[in-house]
Amino acid sequence: MNEVLEQIGKIGIVPVVVIDDAADAVPLCKALVDGGLPIAEITFRTAAAEEAIKRAASELPDMLIGAGTVLTTEQAQRAIGAGARFIVSPGFNPAVLEFCAEKGVPITPGCSNPTDIEMALSHNLEVVKFFPAEAFGGLKTLKAISAPYGMMKFIPTGGIDASNLNDYLGFSKVLACGGSWMVKADLIKAGEFGAIAQLTREAVATMLGFELAHVGINMTDAGGSLDLAKSLGALLAMPVKEGNSSNFVGAGIAITKSAGRGANGHIAIKTNSVSRAIAYFERTGAAVDMSTAKGPDGGAPTSVYLMDSFGGFAIHLLQSK
Repeated sequence: MNEVLEQIGKIGIVPVVVIDDAADAVPLCKALVDGGLPIAEITFRTAAAEEAIKRAASELPDMLIGAGTVLTTEQAQRAIGAGARFIVSPGFNPAVLEFCAEKGVPITPGCSNPTDIEMALSHNLEVVKFFPAEAFGGLKTLKAISAPYGMMKFIPTGGIDASNLNDYLGFSKVLACGGSWMVKADLIKAGEFGAIAQLTREAVATMLGFELAHVGINMTDAGGSLDLAKSLGALLAMPVKEGNSSNFVGAGIAITKSAGRGANGHIAIKTNSVSRAIAYFERTGAAVDMSTAKGPDGGAPTSVYLMDSFGGFAIHLLQSK
């Protein structure tokens, strides 16, 4: 898959932005970065789009800036010239696709039926935009029309917000989701970039869904582990369950049978996507020890440890069921 599209998949959410004043582009994009989404699809719905892309791409070179609502090759040329690294169109326009292919810039055209998807496949595309997602039947429709096309990934856009984001992202054929609920037009016009940053943080938190799975306490041998488990179980009136590598007290305490990672033990955190969590931590400067990653052969990781410990406890990321 194209490197830019892979980045989009790791980020998970593509903010779809309408900018009326190009002066708002940089502070808006900084707010998105501060909130944890270093990406923006700036739509060609206004006269300010080209200049907005140019300013954002120049000031924030590490941010993934793209152009949306691209309807013509002339708009695509202007967007790419301004620094757009990906192009999004609401429908399937072969001329725009061919132009972007010549320029080596990935494009995700809007597709809403099997004919659109097959046309995309004929142009060697791997990712398309499912648009307008909710108006065309939502996830149920997407699952139905995508069933014969195991090779295609989708970026649903249109009617997606915090309430249904994870429903879409939970579908294996969804690469990422486009949405505008964190970049509302009234907030941009009012210069409320702090509010946009907060909404963005909330969107990222919703997507990742971090939740405590259990706390692991290190013991050095199986006998000591079981003794401690029984003692805690009796004290807290919780059931004790013996396991292969740990003994469990209730659902939230694991007592290891040998010294594990972390001086005192580990804190297991469930997440909706270990892959996106890894990308998130890497963006925020928290090192991930990929040598500890586990998962199916050729598939996405389902568990991994962060490199650093906190209060003597390692952080263990686990894929939610």
